[in-house]
Amino acid sequence: MISKDSTKSPAGDIELITISNASGASVVLTTVGAGVVAVNVPDSEGHLDDVALGYADPADYIGDGPCSGKVPGRFANRIARGIFEIDGLEYHLPINNGPNCNHGGPEGFANRIWRLVEAEGSKAVFEYVSADGEAGFPGELTARAAYEWTEDNELKLELSATTDKKTVVNLTNHTYWNLAGHNSGSVLGNTMRLNASRYLPTDEVQIPTGELALVAGTPMDFTVEKEIGRDIKADFEALRIGKGYDHCWVIDGYRPGEMALAAVLCDKRSGRVLEISTDQPGVQVYTGNWLAGSPVNKAGRSYDDYDGVAIECQGFPNSPNTPSFPSTLLAPGERYVRHIVFKFSVK
Repeated sequence: MISKDSTKSPAGDIELITISNASGASVVLTTVGAGVVAVNVPDSEGHLDDVALGYADPADYIGDGPCSGKVPGRFANRIARGIFEIDGLEYHLPINNGPNCNHGGPEGFANRIWRLVEAEGSKAVFEYVSADGEAGFPGELTARAAYEWTEDNELKLELSATTDKKTVVNLTNHTYWNLAGHNSGSVLGNTMRLNASRYLPTDEVQIPTGELALVAGTPMDFTVEKEIGRDIKADFEALRIGKGYDHCWVIDGYRPGEMALAAVLCDKRSGRVLEISTDQPGVQVYTGNWLAGSPVNKAGRSYDDYDGVAIECQGFPNSPNTPSFPSTLLAPGERYVRHIVFKFSVK
């Protein structure tokens, strides 16, 4: 079942779409950044709670620092110095993260109102047309985010794009999860397992060095389930740089176009489990290290640092400047298509 609501903002009308299944579990989506506002799923005793961080005011999703729930673009994550080349031509992007461009800059896809092109049954599809030269990127790019909420409590997301000129594109979803409930406080007690035996070390401004480093013997090792907060205060360079986890892991066994398990998140108190699968090569894990000061949440307070974890399936950061990484180049006549599945269950 699907329902729609709308509210006005200085940036234009915002639509909210609620999709419920027969069990009563539901998701709420917004046209701001084609984002996820809420995900209500049962615990082991059948009690529903919202496990996606989000705000009370739909307009607060525009320009928020955390990029909560939304689809960042045209290039999710960082591009070094906001510069890249295609066929010898150099493109310059806005700088909004130290010396780098992050998530397409301050006016990226996450801060745009997307057009709702379909809302029927269990599916909602959003579209955004990015003009040639917008935020410095070449080519008119038409992006779509298609969500489906199933009877088995799976949130399926297909991200797609086409262009009329060679460009780069890297799309993901930036929802923050806390399986104890969005307003339950720190997420560091949730456990996590990553299907990743390597990660991407970075320099001091969080640009990957190009190395694919083994996680074994480091606090970056989530190959066996552990509490997110167990090693977060360890004396380790990556954790010092990001004030917590904010790195990209390399999904084991990645093959273009094939789905693979990326991560498993679990809250032992509620019994909730979230399995995330994708056909993307990497997964950026960000433990909400700078959430304090966010807009007022759905329970009437601002979130604190580490209240949620974003598990962002995506291409590798700074791929346009790192030839050894999987390519994020998109040419006319091609179609960028990537998938992410968030599967909720209990144990």
